[in-house]
Amino acid sequence: MLTILLLGLPTLVLALATGLSFVRIPHGIVRTLAFPRLQILVLAALLVPATFFLVIDNHWRQGLVLVQVLVVLVQAVLIAKFTPLWKRQSVRWDGDPAGDNTLSVFSFNVKMSNRRYDEALAVARDRDPDVAIFMETDAGWAEALEPLAETLPHGVREPLDNAYGLLVFSRLPIEEARIDYLVTDDVPSFSGILRLRDGQRFRLLVVHPEPPVPAMDTVGRDAELLLVADRAASESLPVVVTGDLNDVAWSHTTRLFQRVSGLLDPRVGRGFYNTFDARYPPMRWPLDHLFHDPRFKLIDMHRLPACGSDHFPMLFRLALTPEPAALDQPESDAGDRREADGIEAKGDRLERDAIGTDWEDA
Repeated sequence: MLTILLLGLPTLVLALATGLSFVRIPHGIVRTLAFPRLQILVLAALLVPATFFLVIDNHWRQGLVLVQVLVVLVQAVLIAKFTPLWKRQSVRWDGDPAGDNTLSVFSFNVKMSNRRYDEALAVARDRDPDVAIFMETDAGWAEALEPLAETLPHGVREPLDNAYGLLVFSRLPIEEARIDYLVTDDVPSFSGILRLRDGQRFRLLVVHPEPPVPAMDTVGRDAELLLVADRAASESLPVVVTGDLNDVAWSHTTRLFQRVSGLLDPRVGRGFYNTFDARYPPMRWPLDHLFHDPRFKLIDMHRLPACGSDHFPMLFRLALTPEPAALDQPESDAGDRREADGIEAKGDRLERDAIGTDWEDA
């Protein structure tokens, strides 16, 4: 009986976590259950042989193994899109990777309390991107990273001491550059039109919404992502959306964002590219994203070395082409539109400060 209890309790916990992750309640406790799908899959898979060999009673053994296998299968289906087994969305660019129609984007959530300025600066300089984006940046980070303006003279600076500061550096000229506060007064986002070396223009949207935390709702995050999706869908120019979305690539909210925006995820069919948490290898998932218009093709993408933050930096390289191309184009339907409208309406009624910085020293 002790063996059954020792194996049955974790089986029950994993099954409940799997089931609750499908509940459409905008609260941190529920939404974060969608994050560790790979970890839950691995734990459930380890329980299967342990149960098979250690549980003597046949009925208990069959019941526990059945639940464990179901957990493995459900989780596997949900993350399969981010393995080489799945059909890719982004088309590979087979032209000149340094052509005038190409773009490189460096994106890094520095973690505001991290003070390893020199390492972050060195990594950004070494990769020499066309656009460098830094999130969770306060005045100290803004001053330390300002040397990047020597080669990336365009952009905006919005340093804040609430872990939502945003810095954008660009080699490419920017038109209509602005900082927006889409849902709350404390969480900025960036919008601007950038011009490539061949003269083509595209809109860049940078977002870093609130994180899901156990004691708070996720209305602010969800509404901001859907507002950005609407903006991308209504834009005539090609669009790139990037940043720390504080949501995993396989969540319902991020998949809804994709269907509403019509943008492609280059990781689909290629890999997880887990960027958080850089400090704890067993607990990692993809939070730092780039989504792009089908008129862009993927050159490559890389997770870069850690620089003291709880996030890894990411580097994406794209090529803008005249005609759209997608191997698997996400599309929305009337149900998606109703759901997005409902989430955005909740965001309009949101009357609270942004989720604070109490996790910043963690």
